Amino acid sequence: MRQTCEAFEIRIIKGVVSKDHVPILGSAPSNMAPSEIMRRIKERTSSYLFEAFPHLKKRYWGKHFWARGYFCATVGQMTAEMIKHYLEHHFEPNPNDNFKMEPD
Repeated sequence: MRQTCEAFEIRIIKGVVSKDHVPILGSAPSNMAPSEIMRRIKERTSSYLFEAFPHLKKRYWGKHFWARGYFCATVGQMTAEMIKHYLEHHFEPNPNDNFKMEPD
């Protein structure tokens, strides 16, 4: 996900990988529509995962790896702080990593 975002000049400010969702606070170029950002992230990450883990192709054959929908909102300074707070307290914080894996 980091490589995909870097390729399209999308900066991940904070993020968490959970069992059933991936909340991200990011910054993207103003000329990119949220739908295009999500299409690129979902497309590239699913391709990478299918290549790195071939058994996933069998499990998701004929299905989408990612859900079709997504939630996206623009934020102001106060709301951005609220989102950062949520992501930092989603589980035990590690100040050295802005994109964490949630433990099982």
